[in-house]
Amino acid sequence: MTGLPIRRVLLLLAVASAAAVAFAARRDAAALARPAEKDDAGARAAFLDVYRVLMHPRCMNCHPSGDAPLQGDDSHVHLQNVKRGDDGKGKYALKCANCHQDTNLRGENLPPGNPTWHLPRKDQPLVFQGKSPRELADQLKDPGRNGGKSLEQLVEHVSHDKLVLWGWEPGDGRTKPPLPHDEFARRFRDWVEKGAASPE
Repeated sequence: MTGLPIRRVLLLLAVASAAAVAFAARRDAAALARPAEKDDAGARAAFLDVYRVLMHPRCMNCHPSGDAPLQGDDSHVHLQNVKRGDDGKGKYALKCANCHQDTNLRGENLPPGNPTWHLPRKDQPLVFQGKSPRELADQLKDPGRNGGKSLEQLVEHVSHDKLVLWGWEPGDGRTKPPLPHDEFARRFRDWVEKGAASPE
């Protein structure tokens, strides 16, 4: 008889402890999702650095306003009349992987290469071309227009995606983006951690 209340007390303590742990986990996750210190001016300045890279041909050529990829440092329309296709990997017989192999071919004006060569999908084109800094920042923050990614997933993408990294190893005759990759990734993270404010 005397053991029953003790069991109940222990059970209540266990339930309360589990609830406290779950609450702490949710609180910590929420803290990670929020910027440690919101800094709109700092976020806007960071994004303007990011924008310079995103508008460079190594990035923008794969994020065109139409369904044809762009080529070269002058961002001309792809000469072979290649189209995006629904999955972003080309249409009909003109698949990206037919010419773009796993590595860059040596020599100027020869196809660059990467194992994951593609454009964004047709239903999520993630256009950079022609976007103002504010328009592009707003688009990147919108999972409905950025491929369904959270801001943290975008940081991961620009930091580690093999096709993004290719932009800094583009092969013969192609310029590199205006910031080193590690600085670009750091400035992208700065933008997110300071609150992801869009430039005015």
